[in-house]
Amino acid sequence: MNNSYFLYARKSTDVEDKQVLSIEAQLAELRNYAKTEHLSIIEEIVEKQSAKSPGRPLFNGMVSRIEHGEANGIVSWNPDRLARNSVDGGRIIYLLDTGRIVALKFPTFWFEPTPQGKFMLNIAFGQSKYYVDSLAENTKRGLRQKVRRGEYPSLAPFGYLNDQRTKTVVVDRKKSVIARRAFELYAKGESRLEDISNFLAECGIHSRNGKRITINRVTFMLHNPFYYGHFRYNGEVYEGIHDPVITKQLFDQVQEQLTRKGRPHHKTKWD
Repeated sequence: MNNSYFLYARKSTDVEDKQVLSIEAQLAELRNYAKTEHLSIIEEIVEKQSAKSPGRPLFNGMVSRIEHGEANGIVSWNPDRLARNSVDGGRIIYLLDTGRIVALKFPTFWFEPTPQGKFMLNIAFGQSKYYVDSLAENTKRGLRQKVRRGEYPSLAPFGYLNDQRTKTVVVDRKKSVIARRAFELYAKGESRLEDISNFLAECGIHSRNGKRITINRVTFMLHNPFYYGHFRYNGEVYEGIHDPVITKQLFDQVQEQLTRKGRPHHKTKWD
């Protein structure tokens, strides 16, 4: 029986794929490789999704079709295009063990369906997973160090901007005035959360989808210590190096109003 192959190309926008060939480059290389090796390609499958966790729909569909006998081989740029997690790597190894896959072809990696070949493939899958795990750990460590320096490691809240040039958070001169006014209005005790939402709408401030800022978002903003120069990260509050737009005193006044208005009001029972 002649071997038939799926040609599988994958690239994601994740950091671990930064140095990988583009989809177009992979396809060009793989088509040329298949032609040189006289491989029968029954279909090209292109997936734009990370492989660091199971759940890629096109990969799963390809594996299912192999299990049903539509093809018995895969052509891909490198083993890490097929799997960067233990589940998907294990599925490929199992299909080799059961004879569903009889050939894997990579321009960048030697493989034969022998015990030694499967051992080396398993190592390649393990290296891919190790790279992703190490990258994730290094990223977390970098974020923790950034937090210790007082640098906010996420998107700036309303009233601030992420400066891509300096990788810092800076005050948005126009919107910070609106944010400060929202705190001042609520601190007086005469405004409801709905009133703050209306105020923001009157100032032309809407959500990303163009709708009015919800009560939950208003509450989140008024609870956010970022505005007085601190920030929350993993449940802890840190002192930031960004400029505050309100005082700690104003923030505390707002918290008092939020607490007071959040208490249940019990009706008096008359005999």
